[in-house]
Amino acid sequence: MLDHVTIGVRDIEKSRIFYDAVLHILGIEHLYAEGETFAGYGIRPKAFFWIGQRTGPQTGTHIAFVAKNREAVDRFHQAALAAGGIDNGPPGLRPHYHPDYYGAFILDPDGHNIEAVCHLSVI
Repeated sequence: MLDHVTIGVRDIEKSRIFYDAVLHILGIEHLYAEGETFAGYGIRPKAFFWIGQRTGPQTGTHIAFVAKNREAVDRFHQAALAAGGIDNGPPGLRPHYHPDYYGAFILDPDGHNIEAVCHLSVI
């Protein structure tokens, strides 16, 4: 079981603005900061997703956040595009994963592949 994940970003302020805009839709909020170089996001009181200022090149990263329903996946995608993200897969079913896999993919300001996914079936 993971406790937390940290990804490197080139511009902490630009990335903080991006993640502030999109993660709240999934019930995840900006909880902490370590100086001006790190920001922690999570569900109070635990930060489980961190961004940190880096100067070197970044590796390809894929992080999927759970959405409570398909509407939240759609709203995440819209908010991410409005915040400057790049579409990397629009909201929709991905039956090649499983029949109820509904996800959306965005490239954040540093090119990390960020996903919102809902595994619930619609009745």
